[in-house]
Amino acid sequence: MIDFSLTAEQQALQVEVRRFIESRILPFERDPRWGRHGPSEALRRELLAAAREVGLVAPHLPPAYGGRGLDHVSRAIVFEAAGYSPLGPTAMNIMAPDEGNMHLLLEAATAAQKERWLVPLAAGEIRSCFLMTEPDGAGADPMLLSTRAEPEGEGFVIRGRKWLITGAGGAAFGIVMADVPGRGATMFLTPMDAPGIRLVRLLDTIDSGFTGGHWEIELDGLRVGPDQVLGEVGEGFRYAQIRLAPARLTHCMRWLGGAVRAQEIARGYAARRTAFGKPLGEHEGVGFMLADNEIDILQARHWIWYAAWVLDRGEKGRHETSLAKVAVSEALYRVLDRCVQILGGLGVTDDTVVARLFRDIRAFRIYDGPSEVHRWAIAGRCLRTAREAEGEGTT
Repeated sequence: MIDFSLTAEQQALQVEVRRFIESRILPFERDPRWGRHGPSEALRRELLAAAREVGLVAPHLPPAYGGRGLDHVSRAIVFEAAGYSPLGPTAMNIMAPDEGNMHLLLEAATAAQKERWLVPLAAGEIRSCFLMTEPDGAGADPMLLSTRAEPEGEGFVIRGRKWLITGAGGAAFGIVMADVPGRGATMFLTPMDAPGIRLVRLLDTIDSGFTGGHWEIELDGLRVGPDQVLGEVGEGFRYAQIRLAPARLTHCMRWLGGAVRAQEIARGYAARRTAFGKPLGEHEGVGFMLADNEIDILQARHWIWYAAWVLDRGEKGRHETSLAKVAVSEALYRVLDRCVQILGGLGVTDDTVVARLFRDIRAFRIYDGPSEVHRWAIAGRCLRTAREAEGEGTT
């Protein structure tokens, strides 16, 4: 049975979040503390306080961590509503990289690690980062991991260089991916003020939605103990998949909300702005762009719901989230591009939020796996399926 209707609880939650975003968060979009490298820490805490007042901090987490225990489909509904403002996910503590790190800690951390890091992270008292991508190594291809964790005594010494590490500025802790010689990729938990961690430079990027910005980081003599291993030694890539499959889908959810917002702004402008004797939207070229946006938004939403449904069934969802990541990121880019075009000169200014959303969503086609890498992985699965079918003697 296929049913696209929302439960009464989901509908109520959707309305609750949307009202909160419109009444409490939209006014902050002109706040000067939201700069080129994301909302400042002071602004983040003020936004978080507003969400805490209405019980909307980290709603995706289990009640034991202050959340509402949402399944993936319910998250899709809530995260889209939160993404109506680029500041909404920050306010509700469901922004990358913290949201993905919370999920990973829930799945792989020890009780002591959860108490030290997950509890304050869930409450928004601290922030985190995920150190995997490297300037000349791991990124789209994680097998190129060059950061090393050399065994020394009971612990390890880590050396390497990471970059595009989101939220590193001001983060309390990081999850470091490093290769343990002879044993494989491993994740380590570390305070970000530990000796051996140096924030080299703050990168200038086209997006501006993440508190702490994006950093290049040098790891030189970072010492970690056995109690700082996240999960098991040599299982880093497996844990990365635990984190990345749901995380790439929550990116889709949040930015879908932004695309909905941009479409509303463009639609309103096209209805009231006149050119050549009639409303802009009545000109076929503009009207067709609005129509194509409606098509792309609905298709994106259904992709997200489908992939979320797969995850809720307990499946890994690697194939389905890859499909959704490509389809949704490219659809939302088309939506924002059309919205800029419809708005004309207004669309390339910061007089509306559309230009900022356009820059953020363009970066989304690269983050959490470029479209080309996902297509390569999807094609590989298609070929494996074909070979397996041939081996079974089917036609």
